[in-house]
Amino acid sequence: MASQPEQGKIEPKTFFRHVYGVYPSMAMLAGMQLDVFTPLKDGPMSSARLAEALDVPQEKLRPLLYALVNAELLRIEDDQFANTPESDLYLVRGRSTYLGGAHELYSDLWSAALTAGQSIRDGAPHKKHDFAAMSDAELAAFFRGLHPAALATGRQLAASCSFTGLRHLMDVGGGSGGLAIAACQNCRDLRATVFELPRVAEIARLFVEEAGMTDRVQVRAADVLACAPEGRFDVAVLRNLIQVLGPDEARRALHNVGEAIEPGGLLIIVGHILQDSRLEPVAAVAMNLIFLSIYDAGQAYTEREHRSWLEDAGFADIEVQYGAAPAGMSIVLARKTR
Repeated sequence: MASQPEQGKIEPKTFFRHVYGVYPSMAMLAGMQLDVFTPLKDGPMSSARLAEALDVPQEKLRPLLYALVNAELLRIEDDQFANTPESDLYLVRGRSTYLGGAHELYSDLWSAALTAGQSIRDGAPHKKHDFAAMSDAELAAFFRGLHPAALATGRQLAASCSFTGLRHLMDVGGGSGGLAIAACQNCRDLRATVFELPRVAEIARLFVEEAGMTDRVQVRAADVLACAPEGRFDVAVLRNLIQVLGPDEARRALHNVGEAIEPGGLLIIVGHILQDSRLEPVAAVAMNLIFLSIYDAGQAYTEREHRSWLEDAGFADIEVQYGAAPAGMSIVLARKTR
C-alpha cells in the first residue's frame, strides 16, 4: 500500500493556482458585457467618469476595474484607468478588429464547461447545443458571438491561402456567413456560397445583407450530412464543423463536400485539432471539456483521424498548421485528387 505524502512537504500550489486562475477571465467577460473599454478609446478616465459614461454605480464598477488591471486588460496611473494597446485594438466597439461582442458566446461555452463532470457521469451533454430547440433569440446570440472570429478567419485565409485565381468558395456550415463575407471583401474576383441548416441560413442571410454583400455571397439551406452540396466549387472551407460531429458523421460530411469540389480544388478545415498525443495544442485539449457538454458526439479530433477521413474522401497533399487560425484554432489544407 502506497504511503501518503507527509503533510507540509507538498503545498497545494497547483490547486490554488487553478482556483484563482479563473477570475481574470471572469473579469474580462464582465468588462466585455459592460463595454468598459469603448469609453476609454479617447484616453484615460477616473472610475467616477467611467462609471458615469457606462451609467453604472461607481462603487460597484471600481473593483472590476482593478481586476481588469490585474488581468492586464487595463492600465492605471494616478487613479486614471486606460486601455492597454491590445484591449484598445480588440475590445473597443466600432473597430474592424472588435471581439468584445463575443461575450455571449463565452458565457455560453464557459457555463457548459462547468457541467463537464455531470456530462461525463451521465454520458450525455448537460448544455447541449440543439439548434432545432433554440429560440430565434438564442440562435442569433450564439452566431453573433461567433461572427467576429469568422470575419477574422475569412480575412486571414484570403491573405494566407492564395485565393488568387479561385472563383467560387463553398462555406460549409458557415454560421453567420462571416468567413465568406470577409473572404469576398478581400478577394475581388471571389464569389461564395454559404451552406447551412434552414434556421441558421436565415440568420446568415441577415449578416450578408447587413454587410452589403448579397451580390457576391449566396446562402443556401442544406444538410451536408444528407447529400453533397449543389454546385461545383474550387475551394471549400469547413470552420468549426468537423468538431461538432461524431466520427461517422465527420467521414460522411467530408465525402459529401468532396463530391462538390473540382479536381485539384482546395479544402480547408479550420477548428480545434489535436496532435496525435492528445496533449497539444492546449486550446484543443481545453475545448474538449466544452464539447463533451454541448455535443452528443463531437470533439476535437486528432491529426491522424483527419488524415484518414480526408484520404478516404479523395484528398491528398494534406498539411496541418497547428494554432495558425484565430482563437488558437488550427488549419488543415488538402487537395481533391478524384
